[in-house]
Amino acid sequence: MRIGILGAGQMAEALGAGWVRAGHDVMVGGRSPDRVDPLAAGIGAQCGGLREAAEFGVVTLLAVPAAGVPEALRHAGALDGALAGRPLIDCTNAFAAGAFDDPPGSVVLAVDGFAERVAQLAVGAQVVKAFNVCAAEVWRAGGPADGGRKLAVPVCGDDPHAVAAVAGLVADLGFQPLAAGGLARARYLEATAVFAIGLWFGGHDARAMLPPLAAAVG
Repeated sequence: MRIGILGAGQMAEALGAGWVRAGHDVMVGGRSPDRVDPLAAGIGAQCGGLREAAEFGVVTLLAVPAAGVPEALRHAGALDGALAGRPLIDCTNAFAAGAFDDPPGSVVLAVDGFAERVAQLAVGAQVVKAFNVCAAEVWRAGGPADGGRKLAVPVCGDDPHAVAAVAGLVADLGFQPLAAGGLARARYLEATAVFAIGLWFGGHDARAMLPPLAAAVG
């Protein structure tokens, strides 16, 4: 599958490298060739501009900081429908300024429902929220979580074909896709991610607050 990546940061590197290893054709796109070119070469991907990556991908990954999303989508042509009818993976979290100054309390969202805002900007794109819960280092490592079980990746989206495509890309990285409902539920996923990330950065094990499935309901 052809995958276009908008952005040349750690998430682009971690996810892009995994998809290249899985046999996908990947193009990393950005506005700074001095960042894009070495990243793409390092993971075995093609390189280009934001518009080129948007046009290249059957599926596109949005992997820029939340504050830069509107500009990145504009340069990619998404505001004019360049991504219409195709899956657009949103892995961003809209952290407020100073989020990591005093965790967990300082780790809060600057924008609620960011994935829905992405869908408004990217005209006609099939936006799917995924990969926003964990840091790039987790996706780079791949493989099972503790106890040999696969780490689950919640996936939120309205289009079933787009959700299925993204679920397949999750599985290709060695993780377990977890159907989490439509895009309107992505705001809960974003809030959950920020809450858990705040706990982790505060030195707490976020998993400790959740029982296993068998004990979760009466």
